[in-house]
Amino acid sequence: MDGDRGTLGGAVTSFLREARDVRGLSEQTVRAYRGDLEDLLRFADAHGIDSVGAVTLEVLRDWLWDANERGLARSSIARRSSSVRAFTRWATEGGVLTVDPGVRLRAPKGAAHLPRVVTEDQVRGLLDGLADRAAGDDPGALRDVALVELLYAAAIRVSELVGIDVVDVDRSRLTVRVLGKGGKERVVPFGVPARDALEAWLERGRPVLLAAAAPTQATGSGTPAHDALFLGDRGGRLGVRSAYRIVARLLEGLPGEGPSGPHTFRHTAATHLLDGGADLRAVQEMLGHASLGTTQIYTHVSSARLREVYRTAHPRA
Repeated sequence: MDGDRGTLGGAVTSFLREARDVRGLSEQTVRAYRGDLEDLLRFADAHGIDSVGAVTLEVLRDWLWDANERGLARSSIARRSSSVRAFTRWATEGGVLTVDPGVRLRAPKGAAHLPRVVTEDQVRGLLDGLADRAAGDDPGALRDVALVELLYAAAIRVSELVGIDVVDVDRSRLTVRVLGKGGKERVVPFGVPARDALEAWLERGRPVLLAAAAPTQATGSGTPAHDALFLGDRGGRLGVRSAYRIVARLLEGLPGEGPSGPHTFRHTAATHLLDGGADLRAVQEMLGHASLGTTQIYTHVSSARLREVYRTAHPRA
């Protein structure tokens, strides 16, 4: 067994080589596998995932939803699902994985596979619990409540969240400047609860973690840690993977199906905005979607929620 199979990139290379040279699959099939799995590698790298063992079912689901958010056709997403299932099956049969995360993976299609959305009561309960933890001025708890409040309030991507610097936050105007996909900058509003959580973090939590950072510590982008809004436990800029773990841990145990990473709060915020009567194009601008069609998936989520409420509440449903 190749020594590099434990790395995700090495495993993908071995899989493609065996598909071509040992199994004799057509060049067209191998090319499709390569394109799909290279996109998985891109997504994994952005989320700090470099080993095969770190590719869980939730990661694969978030990868497919990322493709959906970028406007890929349903047939392309279905093909990606098939490609990654072939890869994880091969990795499991070869002993690289002990459990196949792709067995339960299905391409998102129709209302049964809409983005995961948590209810307003669930969000409120989660944030109240975080606030209780932060009451003792634990810096990690202060960071976590500010992080979740901003994710939900501004409906931003996790990659945008971790890239925010302190100077990007305007607490008087209740706005934050983020750098989205394609290097597109936008200014997004947030509410008073998020402002209060950010102020508590900046005044009582962030200085404690910043003191733990090495004086010359910098992020991969070359920006000093002291510029970053959110810091990790060792004082450096919080990474995507760490933010993902924080949110996934908080969402454990909540009812609902689908990915449970930071995108859950983006999906939830968009759906709640539309439920509250927000204009679709305004939500599109807030989310930073290039296409209105991408934003329209949330109208389906709202419709699905409305149908469910109707079925459970109307006496003649």
